[in-house]
Amino acid sequence: MQVYPSFAGAYRSLEDDFRNRAHPVHAPRWQAVDVSRKPEMAMRELFPVSFSVPLRGLEDLSHWQADIMPNLPFADVHFDERVGGIGTNPGEAWKIWPWGNAADGHRTEEGGRFTHTYQERFWPTNLEDKEAKPQGIRYPYADYMDLLSHLQEDPLSRQAFFPIWYPEDGKTRGRKPCTLGYHFFMRFDYLHVIYYIRSCDFIRHFRDDCYLTVRLLLHTLDILRKRSDFWRDVKPGMFIMHITSLHMFVNDFNQLRGKVAPR
Repeated sequence: MQVYPSFAGAYRSLEDDFRNRAHPVHAPRWQAVDVSRKPEMAMRELFPVSFSVPLRGLEDLSHWQADIMPNLPFADVHFDERVGGIGTNPGEAWKIWPWGNAADGHRTEEGGRFTHTYQERFWPTNLEDKEAKPQGIRYPYADYMDLLSHLQEDPLSRQAFFPIWYPEDGKTRGRKPCTLGYHFFMRFDYLHVIYYIRSCDFIRHFRDDCYLTVRLLLHTLDILRKRSDFWRDVKPGMFIMHITSLHMFVNDFNQLRGKVAPR
């Protein structure tokens, strides 16, 4: 796995990888929409992509904002939405996303809802839609608070996986979550996060996905320190990301090829 000293370095290297080895893909459907007759929906893809960035114990959010360069204020507003304790849908942050007009077209469910939101997956036990009552096969659904409790009680656990992809997504015919889930793993006084994602748009989502994951690790660590003395000296460790399909639309790819390649 490639280890980069910074997210900026990872971004430059992946840009170069797109120029040199991304392969063309024109899937007949995208987000459940027929795009077979739309040449602009063709993509260039890197498959698979795995990399890591050492967080080096750094907790200054401004450092990670400068390094990752997410879409602000959207990413911060959306993070607050994710950890806010209520599974809202559609929520508010999407309105200030730079591509919010496109997102608006995906509110295809009754009441102007999306097929899913991340805050719903964080808080399935406290959904804004009170008629939706998720239930597992034998046990109730867990939420983000259960993940925190698990890490508090068993810091060295190998089971602290926080799923975003749910069994119902195998049936959903519309948009499905890109993120599969987050695995939190503490060893030798460092909390690491392993981020699994099936599909990621390099231009529109990659920076925000990285930033939201770093923020989630910092937020998780902050709460655990307040709950238990064990976590007081634990620091942010490694950010590790596994992407099945890292891609960009052909128009974005053509613009990228026109840029000066990194030295």
